[in-house]
Amino acid sequence: MKVFLTIAAMVLGLGAAASAAELTGVLVDKACYTKDKANTSNAHKDMGESCAQACAKKGATVALVTDKGDVYDVMTMGSLAGENNAKLVPHMSHTVTLTGDVVDSADKKTKMIHATALKMISK
Repeated sequence: MKVFLTIAAMVLGLGAAASAAELTGVLVDKACYTKDKANTSNAHKDMGESCAQACAKKGATVALVTDKGDVYDVMTMGSLAGENNAKLVPHMSHTVTLTGDVVDSADKKTKMIHATALKMISK
């Protein structure tokens, strides 16, 4: 019983409970976007015409940036970010709606979505 309580406490400490959501925004390479908020297109200054797609293909963290400026990491536990973001790569820099469970990190600094569905809104 003591082990169960310890494990439960650890799990609860990892972050807030997940909630199902639909989020609309632009898919970006998180590292490049963090360096320069202007990096929402596929091409990044001094990095090439398909930087966002190239980084995503290598398994870099893909994020969804909403109109409000909220940033959600697209987590690999969701079915879309598996296999080095194979299903996300064609949609880099596009406006999409992602459906999935949204959670905050334990320190509340990172928002994440375990996306299971993607709907294309615009290129």
